[in-house]
Amino acid sequence: MKRSIAIFLLLAVLLAGCGSDDPYIPSGDGLTWDEDYTGPVVTQPSEEEAQSLTLTYYPDISMNPYTCTDYTNRALFSLIYQGLFSTDRNYHVEPVLCSRYTMSDSMTTYTFYIDDKASFSDGTRLRPEDVVASLQAAKNNRFYGSRFSKANSISLQEDGGIRIEMNTAYENLPLLLDVPIVKESQVEEDYPLGTGPYVLSTNAMGSQLTRRSNWWCSSNLIITAPFIRLIHADSINHIRDEFQFGDLNLVQADPGSDNYADYRCDYELWDSENGIFLFLSTNRNSSVFSSAQMRKALTYAIDRDLLTKEYYRGFARSATLPASPQCPYYNTTLAARYEYDAKAFAAAVTDAGMKDREVVLLVNNEDSLRLRVAKAIAEMLESGGLLVTVKESSGNDYYYHLSQGNYDLYLGQTKLSPNMDLSHFFSTSGNLNYGGIADITVYTLAQQALENHGNYYTLHQAIMEDGLLCPVLFRSYAVYATRGLLTELTPSRDNVFYYSIGKAMEQAYVRETPQQTEE
Repeated sequence: MKRSIAIFLLLAVLLAGCGSDDPYIPSGDGLTWDEDYTGPVVTQPSEEEAQSLTLTYYPDISMNPYTCTDYTNRALFSLIYQGLFSTDRNYHVEPVLCSRYTMSDSMTTYTFYIDDKASFSDGTRLRPEDVVASLQAAKNNRFYGSRFSKANSISLQEDGGIRIEMNTAYENLPLLLDVPIVKESQVEEDYPLGTGPYVLSTNAMGSQLTRRSNWWCSSNLIITAPFIRLIHADSINHIRDEFQFGDLNLVQADPGSDNYADYRCDYELWDSENGIFLFLSTNRNSSVFSSAQMRKALTYAIDRDLLTKEYYRGFARSATLPASPQCPYYNTTLAARYEYDAKAFAAAVTDAGMKDREVVLLVNNEDSLRLRVAKAIAEMLESGGLLVTVKESSGNDYYYHLSQGNYDLYLGQTKLSPNMDLSHFFSTSGNLNYGGIADITVYTLAQQALENHGNYYTLHQAIMEDGLLCPVLFRSYAVYATRGLLTELTPSRDNVFYYSIGKAMEQAYVRETPQQTEE
């Protein structure tokens, strides 16, 4: 969502030919690359077309997309890497490196085929082996691991297909596959090559991103600069100062972090969703919240709009259902039933005979912002008639208290996958199953929602009617840019420079024949 009125500029789009400068030559053993290839050659645009852009990153932090969790470095990833698919800010999916795919009738087996024109920045062709190695690396690392929690296997087929076998039906597995793809031999390196429009290089003069003249595809990418200078960052304050007083043109910041630095200059501002979900959950063994009436009423106590405005500086979206309001699974009509209503909460407390009952709200105090939010929520609950003690804890002690049920309710935070999978809350073996909320019926509904998006309504209704979760908000990052430079920027989740290459899902999906399904 854009936060200021932009002065629109006409940005020239640099169209690169699809494979027109491909350095590959055929050989008897397949495809090799031209040893005379020395890297991307940039054709200088005319003076009217030239775009000057300076970005930043931490050179001492890995640029490996599977291990890097720093949002400053990850802001560059969408210029360097591509996935099999990409998603826009409304969670709509588009094929990128994938040319076509099949899905079994059971929706548990997907096979993806790569675009034979796709190439890395050194000119070598993208291979199916690169995709398999990349997805396996993502599966085994923290940032993307939860997306593949239900993947039994990722394997290469004889026909060059990449097969993913799931242990439950998935209606829309491509939604999870915007994972950056790198070379098989570089999945553990700090600076792996990608297939995106720019390549990172460092020399005695510094670091820069260079536009590839041999980029394998065309797009409506609004970044047209032939070179993007990279400022080496050493702190958040340094980044802010370079943006306010130096040449830095765009930064990604986290207004929800403890060390966020305010920006006080002229800029354009966007938000970029990150999937971080803030929620309340109760202990069903609590003397207060063993009551389904009290659990269900909890949602009415929370003034979410106040929290997003005063504590997250507007870089969060109020959510009364456990899904991002940006995604198509969020039903606004259903959500309206559970919005803030202080009088309704106070009445429920009185009706349940819980007025002036003491409750303990557990919070992880390693996150000082979350602690402040917990104290604000405590005041909201006290306004409704409860007596609240905020119990601060950290590290292993926090998780010990969670596992032992030493609380009445807790304020939690997790990063949901793009398909808003909630099964980890309700499975008996789920890593978010605290307070006795595991429920086979609701877990089954969560599985059914993955199989058919129409079931999210039923799932969310069941959760809210029993008060199993009390959603609060979904956080987002802030993207600051020099006014007038990138007015058409449309950041999406984990993709600051989102762009389309014009492919359609309808054209990529190929229904399997009965014979293929049997195999």
